[in-house]
Amino acid sequence: MRGRQAAGRSETSCDVVIVGCGVAGLYAALNLPRALRVIMLSKEDLASCDSMLAQGGICVMRDHDDYGPWFDDTMRAGHNACRTASVDTMIWESRGIINDLIRLGVSFDRLPDGGLDYTREGAHSRPRIVHHADVTGKEITTTLLARVRELPNVRILAWRRMEDLVVAEDGRCAGVVCQGPDGERVTIRAHDTLLATGGVGGLYERSTNFACLTGDGCRVAAAHGLTLDHMSWVQVHPTTLYTGRPGRAFLISEACRGEGAVLLDARGERFVQELLPRDVVSEAIRRQMEADGLPYVLLSFEHVAPEVVRGHFANIYQRCLEEGHDLLREPVPVVPAQHYLMGGIRVNRHSRTGMAHLYAAGETSCNGVHGKNRLASNSLLESLVFSRLAARDIIRRRHHA
Repeated sequence: MRGRQAAGRSETSCDVVIVGCGVAGLYAALNLPRALRVIMLSKEDLASCDSMLAQGGICVMRDHDDYGPWFDDTMRAGHNACRTASVDTMIWESRGIINDLIRLGVSFDRLPDGGLDYTREGAHSRPRIVHHADVTGKEITTTLLARVRELPNVRILAWRRMEDLVVAEDGRCAGVVCQGPDGERVTIRAHDTLLATGGVGGLYERSTNFACLTGDGCRVAAAHGLTLDHMSWVQVHPTTLYTGRPGRAFLISEACRGEGAVLLDARGERFVQELLPRDVVSEAIRRQMEADGLPYVLLSFEHVAPEVVRGHFANIYQRCLEEGHDLLREPVPVVPAQHYLMGGIRVNRHSRTGMAHLYAAGETSCNGVHGKNRLASNSLLESLVFSRLAARDIIRRRHHA
């Protein structure tokens, strides 16, 4: 990476600049040729990305018979507003993605016979979700980060906030402008740019996202006239731990309900079928809170085996204990919170935006997979599938240039 400096400003160059160090950005870097010079930017520290927070797991097509049911589950959850070609691509790519993650060192929970341990979440018609206890996102992200750090062609820069795109005279994207930790403005010129900046949860009073997730990719794209699709399609997760304090909401995974946890009203009675789509369950909780006059409902683990609570859901169990709630003894108070942006920068099936040499992947993009309401555990997979497609397109277009 070549660079030069001026007072308060500096400039460097590379082949590809990736803004964001979650799973989308990391997997794109791993799928680029080692001959390309890559710079990756993280807005804050490398742990402050929402990929680290994903609990439940990642979907995979178990066999060819699962294609139709999974496709239908995704479309139904998304209110039939999903882009069918994108859903098709995600499903068919899923097994190869999971196999590649395992090759890279990701550890998924196994059955005694060595097979993958599949679980089920809301709106899924069958178990198809693989996981690493209740910290699947952390397991995948830290493993990918470790593999990227082994690459001599990749340079990771933390505490760099993207401010703008660099646009050439012919209208193509030619890199980004960012601000360093000391306030210095840095121009990074690149042949190709990938925005993988995450969602918008930091703009909400109550969200499961890190506060630094403020839609930066969408903001700069819109400033340059690029199309943002369906920015009002924002998913609320039904169950986050109620504390009454401000700050990031702690997610209580939908996998808990998949394993038998049930929602209760103030009288201790069930009021909703817990495995309906997230938007339906969230709305039912909202109505029940109004009826009860309380800022939460209750989630009971009475029908979940203690060894599952202590094992599969160890992280959730421990966090609830820290807040004074023993899941093995009493229901825990939960409340919905902003969780995921289904809209974003419009991209095609190769993750290209409307600006030449500018790509977007992950939550900041909108390839249409999720429709109006994301099916549980499709997000990690979608980010991986379409960031790899972006990397492949960069390779293909450079080869034919």
